Amino acid sequence: MRLLTLFIITLSFGTIGQVNRSLDTVLMGSSFSFTAITDTDSLAGIAVRSAVNEVVRIESLISSWDPNSQTSAINNNAGIQPTKVSYELYELIRRSKKISAMSNGYFDISYASMDRIWDFSKKKAKLPSDASIENSVSKVNFKNIQLNPDDTSVFLVEKGMKIGFGAIGKGYAAEQAKQVMLSNQSKSGVVNAGGDLIAWGSKPDASSWKVGIQDPNDNKKIIMWVPATNTSVVTSGNYERFIEINGSEYCHIINPKLGWPAKNLSSVTVICSNAELADALATTVFVLGTENGLLLINNIEGVECIIIDDQDKMHFSDKIESNIVKNEI
Repeated sequence: MRLLTLFIITLSFGTIGQVNRSLDTVLMGSSFSFTAITDTDSLAGIAVRSAVNEVVRIESLISSWDPNSQTSAINNNAGIQPTKVSYELYELIRRSKKISAMSNGYFDISYASMDRIWDFSKKKAKLPSDASIENSVSKVNFKNIQLNPDDTSVFLVEKGMKIGFGAIGKGYAAEQAKQVMLSNQSKSGVVNAGGDLIAWGSKPDASSWKVGIQDPNDNKKIIMWVPATNTSVVTSGNYERFIEINGSEYCHIINPKLGWPAKNLSSVTVICSNAELADALATTVFVLGTENGLLLINNIEGVECIIIDDQDKMHFSDKIESNIVKNEI
């Protein structure tokens, strides 16, 4: 389904010869914002609108809600026959499987096979039974996503299997939007895909972009700033979508191996050059927890993270502390 609401455009001028144009809209069920810095207003407008069109195109490709998408075709043919897809979608699935292997299955796009036993649309809900939770993950297994490079086909081995890109799709869209904006002469800019942010170049006043990390306990408070020059910064948190059951809170990030919401962390921020990878890893680290999450990140070149646990203690990957700006709290 293509979701595009009225967008807001703002225009301002930075250093001589530079125009800064921003556009806010809703895509992929999330708020998106695009900022382009170009030499002329006309170029800036083309850059942001081309980015919107690119995200709309990607949504039509990867959406499992759109019955006409290639992703839906894969899911509909689960356990029946392979589905030939575009090279673009094939490669996205291949990269997703690579992250699954790297994380020992704690990132898995076949999480979509889960029965929808957790409903995060309400603050109050009923705890699912142990049997229903166990059954919900019975078909989750990235190893049963078979890829054939000869004809770029995808086959889900078991009937009832499904794939979904909820933990990587917005990051991919942000990355592609950036590339489209670059090709339309946006020498600097920002794409913020519902919290999956990527920035390049510098601000109109020639200073560096900075991304604020929110206090999980206060959405109006920034606890630190992360420089974001040619960098992606993605945060996964438990403070926006959760349900309360018998006095306990359960967040929307589900462990694909156990079927239970992840716990013990409040937020995970991943910093690297690629928004797609940052998106996938932020969710993965949230599921893995502090110790195993840091172990994973510290073994991936060029990737760093900040973890805030449920006791409000901050944890940093090995090479990050010298690159962040902490506020006085």
